[in-house]
Amino acid sequence: MLGGVASVAIFTNQSALSNNGFQIASFLVVRSSNLSRKYSIPQPFFKIPGFREHIVQFIASNNGNLARKNIVFAIPNEKDDAEKEGSDYYIDYPVIVGQKEDGSSCAPEMGTAFSLLPCGEGILRSYEINGKEDGLLAKLMAVHLHVLAMEQWNASKLKMSHKNYLVSATNLIHYLALKSLNIEQLKEELSSICLLNLDTINQHVLASLSAGIRLLDNVKYDSSSHTISYSEGISSTKSLDKQMKGEFSINTLRRRASHTADLLLGRLPEKRNTHIMVTVGEEAIESETLMKDLLNAGTTIVRINCAHGSPEIWSEIIRRVKRTSQILEKPCRILMDLAGPKLRTGKLQAGPCVLKISPKKNAYGKVIYPALVWLSSPGAGSPPAHVSPDAILHVDGEELLSKLKVDDVVTLFDARGKQRTLKIISRYPIFSGVGYMAECSKAAYVKSGAKLFIKDKRRKLSAGHVVNIPPLKQFIKLRVDDLLSISRDGQNEENNLTSSTVAHRIACSSEYVFDSVKPGEPIAFDDGKIWGIIKATSTSEILVSITHAGPRGSKLGSEKSINIPRSNIRYEGLTSKDLIDLDFVANHADIVGVSFVRDVRDILLLRQELEKRKRRDLGISIKIETKEGFEKLPLLLLEAMKMPNPLGIMIARGDLAVECGWENMAYIQKEIISVCTAAHVPVIWATQVLESLVRSGVPTRAELTDVAEGMRTSCIMLNKGKCIVEAVSFLHRILSNHSTKSHAEFKPLALSSHDF
Repeated sequence: MLGGVASVAIFTNQSALSNNGFQIASFLVVRSSNLSRKYSIPQPFFKIPGFREHIVQFIASNNGNLARKNIVFAIPNEKDDAEKEGSDYYIDYPVIVGQKEDGSSCAPEMGTAFSLLPCGEGILRSYEINGKEDGLLAKLMAVHLHVLAMEQWNASKLKMSHKNYLVSATNLIHYLALKSLNIEQLKEELSSICLLNLDTINQHVLASLSAGIRLLDNVKYDSSSHTISYSEGISSTKSLDKQMKGEFSINTLRRRASHTADLLLGRLPEKRNTHIMVTVGEEAIESETLMKDLLNAGTTIVRINCAHGSPEIWSEIIRRVKRTSQILEKPCRILMDLAGPKLRTGKLQAGPCVLKISPKKNAYGKVIYPALVWLSSPGAGSPPAHVSPDAILHVDGEELLSKLKVDDVVTLFDARGKQRTLKIISRYPIFSGVGYMAECSKAAYVKSGAKLFIKDKRRKLSAGHVVNIPPLKQFIKLRVDDLLSISRDGQNEENNLTSSTVAHRIACSSEYVFDSVKPGEPIAFDDGKIWGIIKATSTSEILVSITHAGPRGSKLGSEKSINIPRSNIRYEGLTSKDLIDLDFVANHADIVGVSFVRDVRDILLLRQELEKRKRRDLGISIKIETKEGFEKLPLLLLEAMKMPNPLGIMIARGDLAVECGWENMAYIQKEIISVCTAAHVPVIWATQVLESLVRSGVPTRAELTDVAEGMRTSCIMLNKGKCIVEAVSFLHRILSNHSTKSHAEFKPLALSSHDF
């Protein structure tokens, strides 16, 4: 017995520490006659009159290392009823350096790591209880004290958080403390009595633990005999009540999480719990109706990728978004992603300006459907949404377009000199003028400058010519065992690494990659569609042997991603282009997306740049797309929480899967959501969502399951494609049905007496 007084000291086992810059309490040791022989205990600072000590030993797992955590606490002495009345416990955890039995220091070391990655095999899956009399209440109290200890230990760091995020940052620390313990057995025991699910308390850790302790104290559970016995509540319920109420209460923290999401992403439309974000490019200014269609379909956020386009194009997109949003009275925010230090293939030489028109043929080569060709003047606008032409020809010739009628025949000579005819089948008024739909029954290769004629009974009248046919996108086709030479921009000539046997060459504009990679390292292209091994390097060239490609080869084009997951490349945080683009983003966007964030220095640099531009209100979306960014996510959040700016996290699953391994993605995205939920930070679910639907108009079953996972986040992002409007409308229906649970056409799955 402690004689009514217990003292607790904290010791830290080095193997259970975190190199994320915050510290994890590993040992809580009660000072008593039987423990002071083992540890050198400083002066008392944790007092609980009328309590006796309990020692709970957990298995802590960090970075694959195992360490036992002794958490010692006190519960009321059965005979000290007089002291129980009116007693309370308080906690104050300074950093304390202790001694182990061998005399070595147990002092915490800054800079060791708390890892969110799997801890490997061989981890013990239960914890031990020293003392047969200890039950479930004892274990939960031990976890509760461990959580409080970590908060106090990181109090100086928490004070640096902006007032808007202090409570959220504290809850994040509570969650990380809980994650540092292996509590699988505790989860099972709590679930077995339907008391508390530790997997769902991320958003309000302390209040949930306090509520569980309070309930267990009133309804004590004996884990050894599995019986429930009732007893008087302990006198320390004042502290528990305080933790269950106020700014750390469950309802308050839930409202805080919702408010944080609204600040960044805007208010949700009626009957929806999730935003829809759509990436747009130049197609948004080529069509007068696209933005209206997207907003009517359910889009609430438009994303612009600064890696493509120019400020002139971005300005026009933003003008159209704001105008359409105002006319339709549908709020829509604008997110602009900075390109970041992403490795990309250089631009290939432009191909010829030729457009192939192909009618549909059967297996025998017979035409079954003529190709549909849209004819209009340049700048007249896109075809109506309900028509789907196979090809679009812009015609310089107002006289021709004004005279055309349905059933007229237009004649042209294609790039091969072959005569082809286009029969007008319908006429449509569009934004600026008129457009025509025509049929073409034979294959044609039309180039810019091709002349068009109206054919009548007496003569052929010259009527205009085709303009603005874009150049064909060039690519190189790679097969397994091919050699690919990657050179600095403008240095495609052969050098000492290559010879005439290297058939494929491409450039890379990121010069620092040539100084960092080594032979033997794997390299991936186009989000992992193509893989290879680096065979040789020089200051201006990298030689790659292709190890994975499609059965018939895979195409690699301009500005496709390059990932070298095992290389120690020294990336810039914000590139010179990013800083230039940030000037535009700060003046025009609601949210800035920061790409390839790897450590807190990237966040610190962003903070400095935003302060220079006096944008403390600009929303920030941190893109997690590297292994370093994932492993340091808690630190990135704590650093970003020093700013007042609205904050969110985007799971950029394309690069992240290549960097961390496809097989790890299910775990990684789940962990990111869990950590962000604890930090009350909204998450954006991105990359290849409903990709088949966006491109072809038909979703896969797996994509529907992916959307279901995405519903756990605050926003789902779709990439651009020819069926993007249909995809947004489809996603809006899914999200609305999920929110309102309106599935009237399906009967509830239940049994009645008639079923037996």
